[in-house]
Amino acid sequence: MKAAPKTRKTSEGPRLSREDWIDAAFKAVVDGGFDNVRVLVLADKLGVTRGSFYWHFADHAELVSDLLKQWRDYQREQDRIARSEIDPDPQKDLERLIEIALRHGGKDLEYMRFELALRGYGRRDAEVAKMLVDVDQERMDMVKEKYMRLTNNDAQKSQELASLFYLAIVGSYQALSRPVNPPMIREYLKSIIANYLVQEQQAVRGKKR
Repeated sequence: MKAAPKTRKTSEGPRLSREDWIDAAFKAVVDGGFDNVRVLVLADKLGVTRGSFYWHFADHAELVSDLLKQWRDYQREQDRIARSEIDPDPQKDLERLIEIALRHGGKDLEYMRFELALRGYGRRDAEVAKMLVDVDQERMDMVKEKYMRLTNNDAQKSQELASLFYLAIVGSYQALSRPVNPPMIREYLKSIIANYLVQEQQAVRGKKR
């Protein structure tokens, strides 16, 4: 009796969209960094052959480029929302920004893990490094704008506080992305950033009035 033939994957390019491949690449980065984005591995996870990949992309570099563009577009939209949603109270405005930033990871911290992997990738890719410099500067400019209201338009102090604020957020990403964390770590980090970098500055502002 002959053994049943093995089921073969088919390329069937049109059945998978370009977005399906980009989403799979995103998850691969979250799970294991950019070195984990390999066409054969992604094809196995999606249940297709490499032919499906080449239906949508010229090569691996184009997939990575599209993945980075999608991330960059998402960050720009998040920054636009943060700039446009302004609380009349400057203290509450900055506290809301902390909440947004530390919620950035999503349910499974996938966005935090992706960004941390991207920063690692930027240490060996000049174009990615430049993109990250631009992203960091845009974010700090936005935070500085919010601090200007809290410091009575003191540009130097606002710049310094924005830099400390941003470093605290990026450091929090490192802490939150660990496999094991103490209970309530997100709330703890949120409270100390708000206390030292927002509430104390508001108290100083109040004394100067």
